[in-house]
Amino acid sequence: MLKVQGMVTSYGNIKALQGIDLHVPAGSIVSLIGANGAGKSTAMKTIVGLLKPDAGQIIFQGQEIQGLPAYKTVALGMSLVPEGRQILANMTVLENMEMGASQRRDAEIDDDLEKMFKRFPILRERRDQLGGTLSGGQQQMLAIARALMARPKLLLLDEPSMGLAPLVVADIFQVIQEINEQGTTVLLVEQNARQALKISNYAYVLETGKIVLHGQADDIAQNPRVKEAYLGGTKRK
Repeated sequence: MLKVQGMVTSYGNIKALQGIDLHVPAGSIVSLIGANGAGKSTAMKTIVGLLKPDAGQIIFQGQEIQGLPAYKTVALGMSLVPEGRQILANMTVLENMEMGASQRRDAEIDDDLEKMFKRFPILRERRDQLGGTLSGGQQQMLAIARALMARPKLLLLDEPSMGLAPLVVADIFQVIQEINEQGTTVLLVEQNARQALKISNYAYVLETGKIVLHGQADDIAQNPRVKEAYLGGTKRK
């Protein structure tokens, strides 16, 4: 579904991504793990068109999309749940969800809203509440629901567990698995490497802008280097 080849992205003179390659097969969950500052969020923003790459190809369902603005990649079937959730704080839960469907012109938006309320019952309860007044976990559920309202073929999740309590994290990862089982392909950026690898089919390890390891998620989880850096008791960089 997604193929990235030789992607280079810079902030001024600093190369945040130094020619990375990654593949996301249709129907899979692929995780991108690494320490803070490794370039994970930069990769996600470049793929969806929030940042323009200096070089490389981004191919989505056979079409080159590098350099396309984000609203066009959404129209093609790609949605990003950004780091920090970035819900619209002064709009209601319902209005946030409707914004996710802003590019749609079909007659099934109300049906999809009902599906989201069934998936996230707390959002039905809070539908008229301002997004900024929700708890962190509720905001994350809202951010995911908003992204799903675009009916994406590929859902990109950037640090969905950040700042959440362990029980809420477990719920969020359960939701990610369910979304995937219902047919949506997932690219997951996550510093909680243990949880990410547990639900992923394939994984990439990003360090200082370069992919240093990749393979089946089970194999990556058993890799001594990964265990020491991301899964053990050692302090993260």
